[in-house]
Amino acid sequence: MSEQSKWTVGSALGLGVLLLALFANFNARFDDLSGQIADLRAEMTGLRTGLRAEIADLRAEVRADLRRLDDRLRAVEIAFGKVDQRLLTLERVLIPAPDAGAPDE
Repeated sequence: MSEQSKWTVGSALGLGVLLLALFANFNARFDDLSGQIADLRAEMTGLRTGLRAEIADLRAEVRADLRRLDDRLRAVEIAFGKVDQRLLTLERVLIPAPDAGAPDE
């Protein structure tokens, strides 16, 4: 084998080893990136689940608050109706009815 052939084979082998090392490094980085993406997906899924639970809790609290507000408003309406009824009764007793034959002024 000639000197030039030895250099060509040696260079080709060296280039092959270098490419294998680069590909191995690339694969290791790719695997690491894949792991990070998987971790990120898991974290995002956990956050989404937590947010859904928080939203469900908030909805339940708002519904309960609205029910209490509705109950209080109903109680006020009932109390107002009682006051209105008493006022009408007092008006009938205390304010005399106008004469049926008297002309309007």
